[in-house]
Amino acid sequence: MADGIVATVNDQIITGFDLRQRMLMLIASAQVQPTEENLPAIQQAALNNLIEDRLKAQEMTKFKQLTVTAADVDEEIADMARRAGATPADYMHFLQEGGINPDAFRENLRIEIGWQRLTGGRFGSRARASTLQIDQEIRRLNEAAAQPQYLLGEIYIEAARVGGQQAALNGARQLVQQIIQGAPFQAVAQQFSSAPSASSRVPGDAGWVIKASLQPPLQAALDQLQPGQLSNPIPVEGGVYILYLRDKRDGASTSLASLKQVMVELPEAATEAQITAATRTLEAMRQGLTCDSILSTARATQSVTGADLGESDIANLAPQFQQFARTSEVGAISTPIRTPLGLHLVALCGRRVGGPEAPSRQQVENRLRGQNLSVLERRYLRDIRNDALIEFK
Repeated sequence: MADGIVATVNDQIITGFDLRQRMLMLIASAQVQPTEENLPAIQQAALNNLIEDRLKAQEMTKFKQLTVTAADVDEEIADMARRAGATPADYMHFLQEGGINPDAFRENLRIEIGWQRLTGGRFGSRARASTLQIDQEIRRLNEAAAQPQYLLGEIYIEAARVGGQQAALNGARQLVQQIIQGAPFQAVAQQFSSAPSASSRVPGDAGWVIKASLQPPLQAALDQLQPGQLSNPIPVEGGVYILYLRDKRDGASTSLASLKQVMVELPEAATEAQITAATRTLEAMRQGLTCDSILSTARATQSVTGADLGESDIANLAPQFQQFARTSEVGAISTPIRTPLGLHLVALCGRRVGGPEAPSRQQVENRLRGQNLSVLERRYLRDIRNDALIEFK
């Protein structure tokens, strides 16, 4: 590969040296072995990355307050070295032994750090998931809890970024061979995948995916896999997938209810008169009670105790509470219920279907924010690229 100009991006050049350096970075970070067959795919990926880096750097210059210092880059290198179990000096020495120029490597990191700061500041508030979006996602996850699910790793080769569907298919075949030969799936996903999961905390991790939500070609491929197996390339409209089936499970769900209660303590041997008096007390309280007011009302009423029972599997509730928790509307207050401990009024303050490893609301919110930010970032870069003048030599 000559050292001449390979491409220009808005009159900013990319040289053969730049391209070789980026190819070496891709090979080192993805831990793939370069072969005559996969070099074209590596070269194309490296050129795409360089073009996008030029566009990112040009966009960053429009924001004068956006600065990335040498100390910022040093901190990122130290973090990368720590994850690799090396010192920063040893890590950089390892890269140099592989032919990677330290200045080119540091410039790549500078642009990535700056771009993350730019997109985070520009889209951070827009990427925040709304309450409605979080509620809808939790509802979807709850409804899906009883359906078969797959724990997936994914790599998506977008045809438009690599020169067409056939090029995407050829590149995916080479990546499958490299992964089989030992290249880490996560590292390959981080460098070559166009899926939003490529930039997640665990690159390529698509999480638990519901069987019914998959495209038919992906479902057909997964039906042939066992946990721990990698798929062959799967062509879909617009690109090619590689799937890694980490685990799978049959749907299993539980009904969860959030309850609060007020109670008049009564012994099991309580007389009819005692039960009647307790019933009269609770019936008088019951009118106008809500989930928000039940505990404060209990505190203000003599001989009555209140408690927030939290969220429980309905199957684990006292038998006397189960029917009410299963069939009543959220917000309902029960009629007095007798148990061996006493007489109770129960408020149904929430009910949902839960499955194994059901994520918390905060986890759902964080995941949605990451997905939203990834979509906004890619759309931003796509628009910049569409407006750019890119010429190949």
